[in-house]
Amino acid sequence: MANQNLGTARLVKNDEFYTQFADIEKEMNAYLEYDENVFRDKTVLLPCDDPEWSNFTKYFAQNFKKLGLKKLISTSYARDRKPSNVDPQLSLFEQQSPQFDEDKSQQNGRIFILDSDTNGDGKTDVQDLTWDYLEGDGDFRSDELKALRDQSDFVITNPPFSLFRKFLAWVVEGEKKLVIIGNMNAITYKETFELIQSDRLWLGATANGSDMVFAVPPGSDIKPSDREKAARLGYEGNYTRLGNSCWFTSIDHGRRHQPLSLMTMSDNKKFSKHKEVNGVGYQKYANFDAIEVPFTDAIPSDFAGVMGVPISFLSKYSPEQFEIVGNMDDHEQNKAIGVQPLSADFIDGYRAVGGTGAQRAGGYWTGLTDPHRFPYKRIFIRHRSPTK
Repeated sequence: MANQNLGTARLVKNDEFYTQFADIEKEMNAYLEYDENVFRDKTVLLPCDDPEWSNFTKYFAQNFKKLGLKKLISTSYARDRKPSNVDPQLSLFEQQSPQFDEDKSQQNGRIFILDSDTNGDGKTDVQDLTWDYLEGDGDFRSDELKALRDQSDFVITNPPFSLFRKFLAWVVEGEKKLVIIGNMNAITYKETFELIQSDRLWLGATANGSDMVFAVPPGSDIKPSDREKAARLGYEGNYTRLGNSCWFTSIDHGRRHQPLSLMTMSDNKKFSKHKEVNGVGYQKYANFDAIEVPFTDAIPSDFAGVMGVPISFLSKYSPEQFEIVGNMDDHEQNKAIGVQPLSADFIDGYRAVGGTGAQRAGGYWTGLTDPHRFPYKRIFIRHRSPTK
């Protein structure tokens, strides 16, 4: 993926990342393992891409016949909308093509299409990609890109993280199946969470909540610590690591239907590897009839009530095993499921241990009293059928 910095994101220097081929292949393999015909006779759109540099385009073009694709469409954004510090990477391929136009190269996006054996070698692959300039700059919100979306079955890409909300809404508006990369924290966005809760969106099968390594264009800003972490993973040069990255998808895969193997509440208290639970048990929230479960593997198998769990739980979430009932950051939803306003005593206790979020007194946040604090980004779940 060459993430093009779209619209208001053009000044974001670290918004353009190239996904590794191996990461794409592993994720797509999970869908194929579940349904080998998932892409057969379908049209795949790769927007916000940069076809000549993109591993998304490379993967789907190389596997066009294996996947049984009907058509592959890949689009890029105009060069003059890239951040000024990023090398535009004008390729010899484009410059030596008969349709090369310097002005259009600067101002227009490009479109690559693969749907047949154009060179007559008996196979349809990356060598058969044809390309031209788009009429506009390639912004996914343009009528031109909307038309491409509407003729496609799948939208697959790594959109700019800064435009994740808008891009997700754009795909959902078109009622298309999707696979996109984002930050794990996007789970708690109201728009994202509503899709997850209604089982219209879920996390992908691989690399969820872990460090993913991306290539970046020459001239991009890379934090030294991220460059060092990428190097430790075997990537030297223009690579950066992004922690907490994950795949969001509406394509089914078998791993999301695998139930978690869990201990009972009493066994967790005796044997949990987490000191927050071992010998201690579970805290209740100060203003909500639910228990705090700080680690996914510490979810008690026999508790029938509501539990607050980390957002990383969703990488292990099976809709047959659990029901999602709320999101800590959605105050309207919290009120509806029984969260009460925090008391003055709680706020005083919170301040006493160094807390500074007194403004939360007016909202439907959930707090813990031992010590007085707010846990980090919880979603609320319960077992569909608790087991002993």
